[in-house]
Amino acid sequence: MKIRNMCALTALALTAAPLVAQNAAPAAGASAAAAVNVTAGAKVFDAQGGEVGTVDSVTGGVAVVNTGSNKVGLPLASFGAGANGPIISMTKAELDTAASQAAQQSADALKAQLTPGATVYGRSGADVGKIKEADAEYVTVERPKGPVKLPISAFGKGDKGIMISMTAEELDQAMAAAAPAAAQ
Repeated sequence: MKIRNMCALTALALTAAPLVAQNAAPAAGASAAAAVNVTAGAKVFDAQGGEVGTVDSVTGGVAVVNTGSNKVGLPLASFGAGANGPIISMTKAELDTAASQAAQQSADALKAQLTPGATVYGRSGADVGKIKEADAEYVTVERPKGPVKLPISAFGKGDKGIMISMTAEELDQAMAAAAPAAAQ
């Protein structure tokens, strides 16, 4: 199953907002999520009653909807109350398409940052090295113990910028373990 980190689905919130207005308003003091029963495990439907997915979790005003193909974070304001449970204004196919488009945009934005001289940070936030070169598949990171070539899929966006999911020490250990295998 593909997991998508959704940060650019503003259109979902805008298109789904009318659903909340069309449906019963939450009782005074109650949250919108409680009024439409947006809780982990709840099935989510589209406005026509088609099943979109299931809520995996609700945290900080965002519900993560699992469509079976994607996990998409949606603002609670995107949900309305339907006859069978929470509803959103998009069908499963539309939500999956939006998730794929947002993931592609995010991947393209990350690739644009993988430029020579850019600093790469490890999981702990420490500097791992600087990008020496990048092509369509690999990025070479200059390290004190020598350059390391990693697939683009090893890189992501972190708090400080470009990151990998290893610490500098873990990367050194992996390089050392790979060296004897490469020599054979």
